[in-house]
Amino acid sequence: MLSRVHSAALLGLDAYPVEVEVDIALGLPAFSIVGLPDAAVKESKERVQAALKNSGLKFPVKRITVNLAPADIRKEGSAFDLPSAVGILVADGVVPPEAVEGLMLVGELALDGRVKPVRGALSLALAAGRLGLRGIVVPADNASEAAVARAVPVYPVASLAELVAFLREDVQVAPAVAEAADLAAGAAGAVGDFAEVAGQSVAKRALQVAAAGGHNVLMSGPPGSGKSMLARRLAGILPAPTVQEAVEVTRIHSVAGTLPAGGGLMVSRPFRAPHHTISDVGLVGGGTVPRPGEVSLAHHGVLFLDELPEFRRSALEVLRQPLEDGTVTISRAAASVAYPARFVLVAAMNPCPCGYLGDPAHPCRCTPRDVLRYRARISGPLLDRIDIHVEVPAVPADELMGRAPETSSKEIAEAVGEARARQAERQGPERPNAHMAGEEIERFCRLDGEGEALLRRALTRLGLSARAYHRTLKVARTIADLEAAADIAPHHLAEAIQYRKTEMTA
Repeated sequence: MLSRVHSAALLGLDAYPVEVEVDIALGLPAFSIVGLPDAAVKESKERVQAALKNSGLKFPVKRITVNLAPADIRKEGSAFDLPSAVGILVADGVVPPEAVEGLMLVGELALDGRVKPVRGALSLALAAGRLGLRGIVVPADNASEAAVARAVPVYPVASLAELVAFLREDVQVAPAVAEAADLAAGAAGAVGDFAEVAGQSVAKRALQVAAAGGHNVLMSGPPGSGKSMLARRLAGILPAPTVQEAVEVTRIHSVAGTLPAGGGLMVSRPFRAPHHTISDVGLVGGGTVPRPGEVSLAHHGVLFLDELPEFRRSALEVLRQPLEDGTVTISRAAASVAYPARFVLVAAMNPCPCGYLGDPAHPCRCTPRDVLRYRARISGPLLDRIDIHVEVPAVPADELMGRAPETSSKEIAEAVGEARARQAERQGPERPNAHMAGEEIERFCRLDGEGEALLRRALTRLGLSARAYHRTLKVARTIADLEAAADIAPHHLAEAIQYRKTEMTA
């Protein structure tokens, strides 16, 4: 007898339909899976057989063939365990065929029949909605995540026996609902408050500007000056993500397998801080079957690269595309996928290999050649894509011990939120100043005569590129938004130029 069960597979962030066909025929006992399965799919034969027996169900001692259609696309992962097992039961007459019509099934089977979570449940639920199916069956641990889609009814099951009873209408399974309490799954958020950082008023101001306009930042200073502390607090002053942004972030982390079990919508902006030994693939994504990298896991959040010159040169150079376009395109023989990667880059570095160049309290041991070689690890084109360059000097003893009251993250976040609101009203939602295109720059970043003269002198003396010119205008627009100014004044532009001037000396 032949049976057909709906399922789906992931390709990038999206899912495409897969029809699991099961044929049971007389002959020598055999169990084969066709349709370009990878090793994990091939191994499902043992999981399915053991799960059926340990769930008190009969495994047919016949010739069983499972086909995953379309057969010309490689299938990977363990999500086909559940539809394969149910397909066998339908073909063997244990489950009525009409029970699985219009129902998508995904899930990994444990040997004792438990249904274990899979990656990409949110994308799979969205695919079920696009296909017009009547529902999707997911592992219980994926229920909150899949219910966020609100595309089709989501039926959570904890075991194969429970699913069979549900399909035979022996028990009822209530569809999962995305309750407000479930919408809190957890990206690694910011830790601490800006009020805890002593001094560093210039760096704090630079990070406020960066958060208000979505600009990239490079901090340079000696060890222990507070660069990491400042970076880790940036996510805390960014505006809360919109529902659309939260869904995008959740999909990425679900596909990557970094979403906590049982989690729902990620309601905090991600903060990613990869170690400087990370590979190119780990940073931007890749693999035989392309997976998202750190730049995509930081989408709509913060990517912190500490000790920037210590990263591989090749890894840093592949950052150019996401910094410019907000996406990463990964091409492989098996597939070509594009992952979103719109993040705020916060990088930190020392001024020299020993870290104490220009520090009055510690002598620098580096030669000029050592300093040049160290700085040359970061290419000019990459530096050109970083809007704000700021020095973070060592904190003087009186500031460190005196501890005058500092501005809190809450106060900074309120100013940032007001500036973002002005940008949304002017440019549209989810389009901060850093994302303005050429025509928008011409419309919203106009200068008066004094401002034009100031910028012309800066272009000549600092040798800024055309990209740096436009980025300086966008930073100036953000500074004006923080002051609720309708136009860019000369002092707004002067502060923006100062952030590029540091680039020439850092």
